[in-house]
Amino acid sequence: MNKLNELRKVMAENHIDIYYIPSTDFHSSEYVVSFFKAREYISNFTGSAGELVISQNHAVLYTDGRYFIQAEKELKDTGIELYKMGLPEVPTLTNYLKSIIKKGDVIGFDGRVVNTIRGNEIQQLATDSESTIKYDIDLVNLLWDDRPDLPQGKAFLLDIKYSGETTEAKLSRLRNKMQEEDVSYHVLTTLDDIAWLYNIRGNDIPHFPVILAYSIINIDSAYLFTDRTKLSDEIIFILNKDNIKIKDYNEIYEFIKTISGKVLLDPAKLNYRLASDLPISAIKVEKASPIVLFKACKNEVELSNLRWAHAKDGVVLTKFMYWLKESVKNPSLTITELDAQQKLYELRSQQDGFIEESFSTISAYGPNAALMHYSTNPFNPAPLENKGLYLVDSGGQYFEGTTDITRTIALGELDDILKTHFTAVLQGMINLSMAKFLDGVRGINLDILARSPIWNLDIDYRSGTGHGVGYLLNVHEAPNGFRWKIVPERNDSCVLEVGMVTSNEPGIYIENSHGIRIENEIVVEKDVKNEYGQFLKFETLTYVPIDLDAIKIEMLSEKEKKWLNNYHQLTREKISKYLTDDEAKWMIKYTKAI
Repeated sequence: MNKLNELRKVMAENHIDIYYIPSTDFHSSEYVVSFFKAREYISNFTGSAGELVISQNHAVLYTDGRYFIQAEKELKDTGIELYKMGLPEVPTLTNYLKSIIKKGDVIGFDGRVVNTIRGNEIQQLATDSESTIKYDIDLVNLLWDDRPDLPQGKAFLLDIKYSGETTEAKLSRLRNKMQEEDVSYHVLTTLDDIAWLYNIRGNDIPHFPVILAYSIINIDSAYLFTDRTKLSDEIIFILNKDNIKIKDYNEIYEFIKTISGKVLLDPAKLNYRLASDLPISAIKVEKASPIVLFKACKNEVELSNLRWAHAKDGVVLTKFMYWLKESVKNPSLTITELDAQQKLYELRSQQDGFIEESFSTISAYGPNAALMHYSTNPFNPAPLENKGLYLVDSGGQYFEGTTDITRTIALGELDDILKTHFTAVLQGMINLSMAKFLDGVRGINLDILARSPIWNLDIDYRSGTGHGVGYLLNVHEAPNGFRWKIVPERNDSCVLEVGMVTSNEPGIYIENSHGIRIENEIVVEKDVKNEYGQFLKFETLTYVPIDLDAIKIEMLSEKEKKWLNNYHQLTREKISKYLTDDEAKWMIKYTKAI
């Protein structure tokens, strides 16, 4: 019996007609530990984003454009149908549920892994169809015999030389905002918000240096709900100095029943079970936490550290590009996608302050790069040849911050189509890098700068152009980003503010042929101020050569050539002194003026 049929049997035994499984954890995290991979366990789909709906006669998985190709492959023979989010012929998940719920049905889900917005939607659908919901049951747990345990990682303090602001000062800013909103409590469940507020990091989740925790803050005290064994005596002492009380992780479900008055909470992040446990006397003020914006606008200490983290990563990627382009020329060497991925990790791990990768490296050769979030098969990695394109998307978590960088590298001769596509992607990246704009602009206003050269080829990429990046936190951070249309659940279309770090990563992905992406990180900074207002621009943080072998130079304007030449000159100045003589000579060739 396959897992889908096993789940349907358990559904029937528990009198549940429709069961909903999202991809997240108790905290609406993007990256989750193995314990929370219930959707993957049932569906075999390994992407980070997807929602599964199962009834007795139909099962569907919703995912976004980043994973269409991957999902089609992984769902084969599972009995689960792929619904491609955003396509005009595909109903929204809410409309799909509406179409299958019958009078008297019971819709089930684990309310701890469903956010309040989605939980309320399902409750309303049930009410409208004279059905009911059951949100306190984890059916997957009933059949997952070898389910991993929750992580037992340890927390560590982030020194003021890295954070740039004390916990006391952060709490003061937060409480000022709470007073402006006239709320008595703030329920905080998002792991990176909690880590930022208390200047602690951890290793509970790979690539996402946080600990599993909740927090409730009022005007004069705060409560941190976590496994006490994660905290050292030093951390407990420092937290106690700021009147932060430590309580057990699951104690929040009883504690929240005792609070009253106005309560600030984010329904997109707070899980449905906690929202349902709030007493009737609590008045919900439903807004994003002020911390989201605090955290996104990096302070001067963080920005100074980030420039150094990117310098380290620039050294790593330059050494890697040299090694790769020289190695594939050697016919006696066999290098695979996995070899390249491991070499990059080896180089990064040699850097002082390196903690871990900021996400699983995408090491993709040829047609594999057409999958935006490709994962190398460790048992059968593709060999790299002295031809075509290789894409590597990787990043590091350093004490000095989080990095995310993509380079597409020519491993040999390229045909005209590959060079045309590469150059169009480069033009888009350059155009966005050079943007000057008035205060008040959102990423949605600027996305066309990156996408236009690609649209001019009658091609598009099914993703945003860029995402916010945290500081030793989530590599995908709200609320800033670039995309051509607003996707409300993404929360990445805010007004761009000074200090916001965003990736700049247009691409072209041709199924069964190739994938191209060039990614730098950029940060908003002030430019001139005059009678028209405050102008803003971007500072580039990432400095790594862009492969001249892949560029169709005649496509570039003089302005674009000037930007690229200046960029490569700055890259040499920042990076070459940390290279060997052979690497430095190679770099001179690959950063020459064109």
